[in-house]
Amino acid sequence: MEDYIPISYLNDFIFCPRSIYFHGLYSCFDKSMYSQAPQLRGESAHKSIDTKTYSDKKDILQDFEVYSDKYKLFGKIDIFDLKSKKLIERKREIKHIYDGYIFQIYAHYFCLTEMDFDVKYLALYDLIHNKTYPVLLPSKNKIMLEKFEKLVDDIQNYSLQANFTSTQEKCENCIYSNLCDISIC
Repeated sequence: MEDYIPISYLNDFIFCPRSIYFHGLYSCFDKSMYSQAPQLRGESAHKSIDTKTYSDKKDILQDFEVYSDKYKLFGKIDIFDLKSKKLIERKREIKHIYDGYIFQIYAHYFCLTEMDFDVKYLALYDLIHNKTYPVLLPSKNKIMLEKFEKLVDDIQNYSLQANFTSTQEKCENCIYSNLCDISIC
């Protein structure tokens, strides 16, 4: 049986494939023991979603569990408006739209559509700047769709013994660098 991948791993794997292994090691500990300022700010930004207090409208799904059998993914969406058919991934601050952001919303999209929801629009939302960034549906962006599918395949077939090259910038910002035997920090 194949294991399902948490959607949050998509962006994490791009940052550093080894981080997923270390994330698993820390999973039994209280997050406050290892989280750093960026993680804490991100969690704070998601508080209204996690507590389902973003909206009390019945046509707004928030913190809704989703899964995809096709891609073997699972997770929770931020916001899906059933009336407008708009799926929104909230970020504390968007300085640059990284592929990982797109792949996360693609994963949510595929999960919802597999669960028979009609999703017509995708968007990233920057909380700090109150700005929305439209995202093309996967069917309208074949290059990103291929990159998404390759990423899912790479995660499913990743080995911790695989060749790996670290970078100082990433290692300096990695909460797991003290555990990593390849880290250059």
